[in-house]
Amino acid sequence: MIGGAVWGDLPGWPFAFGLALLFSLYATPLLRTAAIRFNIVDRPDGRLKTQKEPVPYLGGIAIYLSFLLALTATVRFDSTEVLGMLLAGAIVLILGLVDDLGGLAPPVKLAGQLVAVLTLVKASIYIKLTFLPPWLAVGLSLVWLLAITNAFNLIDIMDGLAAGVAATASFVLLLVAVVNGRGATAVLLAALCGALCGFLRFNFEPARIYMGDTGSMFLGLMLGALAMNNSYTSRNLVAAVAPAVILGVPIFDMLFVMYIRYRRGLPVMLGSPDHVALRLRKWRLSTRQTVLASYAATAILGLMAIGMMLGDARTAAIILGGLVVLGAGAGLALKRIDMSL
Repeated sequence: MIGGAVWGDLPGWPFAFGLALLFSLYATPLLRTAAIRFNIVDRPDGRLKTQKEPVPYLGGIAIYLSFLLALTATVRFDSTEVLGMLLAGAIVLILGLVDDLGGLAPPVKLAGQLVAVLTLVKASIYIKLTFLPPWLAVGLSLVWLLAITNAFNLIDIMDGLAAGVAATASFVLLLVAVVNGRGATAVLLAALCGALCGFLRFNFEPARIYMGDTGSMFLGLMLGALAMNNSYTSRNLVAAVAPAVILGVPIFDMLFVMYIRYRRGLPVMLGSPDHVALRLRKWRLSTRQTVLASYAATAILGLMAIGMMLGDARTAAIILGGLVVLGAGAGLALKRIDMSL
């Protein structure tokens, strides 16, 4: 739980959202100009990177700075949890920047992510469910945080996709935090959502700046941590899986890509055009339609997760079972799309 960190004389999360939005609208063009000046750009390769011309990176730094500046005005930095999140975020930010500038081997990147995740655990940010023994809670937290960090890293393959899905998920998580009276968590989520909304002004198709690994890993780690430390189980224990439902779009894409690459005998971390978004675009949707459909799917999953939280155990189990069946069916349908042409 992240709590006791909000300035008492400020209007809380709406103020954090507005500040982060304004900071992001101002900072993103500045970082875009800097990236162009120093030639920090993503160049098309004709395979996975199909944009018409080079697009500058460094959008992730704009998101982080906007998030941090908004929190500076709205949150007291006297909480171990808040400081732990900011430190862990800075670790993955630097890790992602190094990867964007020169490229890191997957084992090195994973090791850096593990350092950030252990920083969160040391700051007492891990799954806290009374029916889990501490060793299992910490172990599941490590797996969860690494998975979500890499899920957002993997889904960042289309203009506006990762940022918009993250913004939608952070808004759903914000609603959960507000309903449950988690003031500090709500402020953190509002700041993140505002920073993403400002960034989307320049990242939506046609993108004028990318977030790069700098931003995608930061988003994954922050959303993984904030989703994990929200409140879901006051009515039933089945709702403990609500965070996975809310973040279902990047999780589904990650699992689907891992499965396809495994069946094809490819390394899991090797880039390939097997993502859900790319298959939808190959099928019949435009880039913009694919991205908007992903936003809508995230919003619907968020509503389903809230339904699980508000209902009894039977209702939550029915919703979860239905989502699993729908996910399996969607996976089979997507697998049939021929990506060879």
